[in-house]
Amino acid sequence: MASVKNATDGAPNAQGPVAVDLDIDNITEYVINGFNKNADVRMKFIFERLITHIHDFARETRLTTDEWRTGLDWLQACGQICTKDRKELITVSDIFGLSTLVDEIDHPKPPGATEGSILGPFHSLDAEEKTNGDHISSDADGEPLFVYCTVKDTQGNPISGARVHVWEADSHGEYDIEKADRTRPDGRGILRSNEQGEFYFNAITPTPYPILCDGPVGKFFEIAGRHEYRPAHIHFMFECEGFDKLITALYLRDSKYRDSDAVFGVKRSLVVDIHELDAETAAKYNLSGVNKLLRYDFVLASDSEANALRERHSAAALKALGRDASLPSHVPPTL
Repeated sequence: MASVKNATDGAPNAQGPVAVDLDIDNITEYVINGFNKNADVRMKFIFERLITHIHDFARETRLTTDEWRTGLDWLQACGQICTKDRKELITVSDIFGLSTLVDEIDHPKPPGATEGSILGPFHSLDAEEKTNGDHISSDADGEPLFVYCTVKDTQGNPISGARVHVWEADSHGEYDIEKADRTRPDGRGILRSNEQGEFYFNAITPTPYPILCDGPVGKFFEIAGRHEYRPAHIHFMFECEGFDKLITALYLRDSKYRDSDAVFGVKRSLVVDIHELDAETAAKYNLSGVNKLLRYDFVLASDSEANALRERHSAAALKALGRDASLPSHVPPTL
């Protein structure tokens, strides 16, 4: 194996190794060893594994220069099309199944807890605070839908004061932040669960829609021969002190594309039915002109439950790599 020398005088380089005579077999080790020995332990581990898998991918596929350049150009185009409201790189993560995988890893669920689903690229930070019973959508073309939910812990106790973000596309399959003439948030809102753990709101019955395909993601779908549609769904995100953050969605059972979601977000436990609104519920919540009802009971994992599962799974994964199970499981997002 080639030695590591200073590039100028042949002496060892205290700032980091400079490798020479690199080839297919030794370059990975040299690159990994190039990291500063004082770098954050978790960061060093993440980059070591990233470099290992990227290099192995190139070796296994015998990646050509033209293919390498095509891939880089595609990634560059993904970055160039991004704006404050268009998050192409989140969509890239979604269509590769990475978003679902990371959520499964970072937010493990004990038995009985509601499963997660992808955040997607259309969550907005400017959603308005709503009162239970408010309308979140002004879409006159949408079919009115009353959504009634509860949120509890894994022991069945109601959780009050949970902050619940909800958002959905309009009846034409577009989110408000996709519209050039957007003046205020629509199809979204933030509610609070009451003392009984209830929250409820007026929405519209969601419809299937294609993800944005007028850019690099669309080119990928064309080459891959995949369709670009998502089944009808409504997004939910729960934030509450003492509980693990839950990002999820409810998917309509009779929706087209339910079993072939373009971004791999559907789980059986999150598939729901839309029911006819009964007279008792309509009277109780003073509903008029609404015929459809969606009900769901959410269950949040506590921080302690989720942390225990994270530590156990992390230790098992590190052990499989022959690593110290005490390696920190998180790295601060400083990049």
